[in-house]
Amino acid sequence: MSIADWRLQGVEFASCNCNWGCPCQFSARPTHGHCQAVVAMRIEQGHFRDTHLDGLCWAGTFAWPGAIHEGNGSCQAFVDERADEAQRQALLTILSGQESEPGANVFQIFSTTISEMFESQFVPIELSIDVDERLARLRIPGVLEASGEPIRSPVTGAPQRARLVLPDGFEFIEAEMASGSYQTHAAMQYQSQGSHSHLARVHFTGHGLVR
Repeated sequence: MSIADWRLQGVEFASCNCNWGCPCQFSARPTHGHCQAVVAMRIEQGHFRDTHLDGLCWAGTFAWPGAIHEGNGSCQAFVDERADEAQRQALLTILSGQESEPGANVFQIFSTTISEMFESQFVPIELSIDVDERLARLRIPGVLEASGEPIRSPVTGAPQRARLVLPDGFEFIEAEMASGSYQTHAAMQYQSQGSHSHLARVHFTGHGLVR
């Protein structure tokens, strides 16, 4: 299969409505029977063919009525307003799962589960991610707010550290587990407090994750 040369390397923040750790990562049913999620990435180094993507951010909101693999999901993508037309089209191509081998990465896999795609928006994205400290802040004015922070001991309140390693993962290979919260105000409106979050350093290509 001939696909375009591209890569996205940087840091990712995700938060969903499952309990800490997210049973979906272990092929189990979602905590509440359905999935809602907010995902964002800051691209430190990236390109799509000859179009450079360094320094740009993207975010997405997702919802599925059941487990992700059962499909019938909804999605809306948000692309950094600083991106020019070529960069916007490049990112939307990647995020929609095009120019990727089947099963190669989370974009291609999730694209097969989405039946409703809301119109993409080009917006100011405020995003800070510190993977080691398990801290993240995501804000798109008027659209969504999300955050991640360390999981804390219910006894002492001290921050606890847990790391998940997925050697054959399609979204990340290794991620720090955290506690996340979000509220969305766009096409899909939902919220969660103190639920699952993870932060990871990622390197996506159309052939899979770089390990």
